Amino acid sequence: MIQRYGRRDVGDLYDPLRPEVCMATQERDRALAAMLRKHVGRPLRELRAIEIGCGSGSNLLQLLRLGFDPERLVANELLPERFSEARRNLPEAIEMLAGDAISLTLQRESFDVVYVSLVFSSLLDRDYQSSLAAHIWEWLRPGGAILWYDFVYDNPRNRDVRGVPIGRVRELFPLAAVDYRRVTLAPPLARFVAAKHSTLYALFNALPFLRTHTLCWIGKQ
Repeated sequence: MIQRYGRRDVGDLYDPLRPEVCMATQERDRALAAMLRKHVGRPLRELRAIEIGCGSGSNLLQLLRLGFDPERLVANELLPERFSEARRNLPEAIEMLAGDAISLTLQRESFDVVYVSLVFSSLLDRDYQSSLAAHIWEWLRPGGAILWYDFVYDNPRNRDVRGVPIGRVRELFPLAAVDYRRVTLAPPLARFVAAKHSTLYALFNALPFLRTHTLCWIGKQ
């Protein structure tokens, strides 16, 4: 798995200054805020959360902007270089755990939120997916939830990833109450239309069937 991650070279496709990347990020941030407003009935600063596969730490920085307490946040990252980058980017108060998430020693029912963004689409072994899902479910407190963001379709240009449709999400978490919405205009289309004119992004993104990702609230009763 480390080898598959390491050999990816996406150039500047995800540069936050690119207009389509900026608009996709803003859309996801709005959807995330709406999801939290809908499902969380207490101040976000009271929630304990962990992100599995935190990358450079950008998602955790967004949680901080929304009101999470850094002392109640935990970050996990598999790749050493990304772990180091996240450590540079994140406040020292955020605990960081390196390595494979399945190998982490975490208490049962110790988190209100487990954030997984573009993680399961990189796990090609379905048994491993199921094992990680079981660990995540074990870490969640009753009343807590998994915040999930991932794409639903296979990418024919990248054999190192596989789409995770909502049916598979329900298989991975059969006891969960799943609330989801489709977000993110298909990236190849987004790059094409944004190169023509930035206003075209919103026009095409208004068509739900052109959105390739899901943002889910996977609740534990």
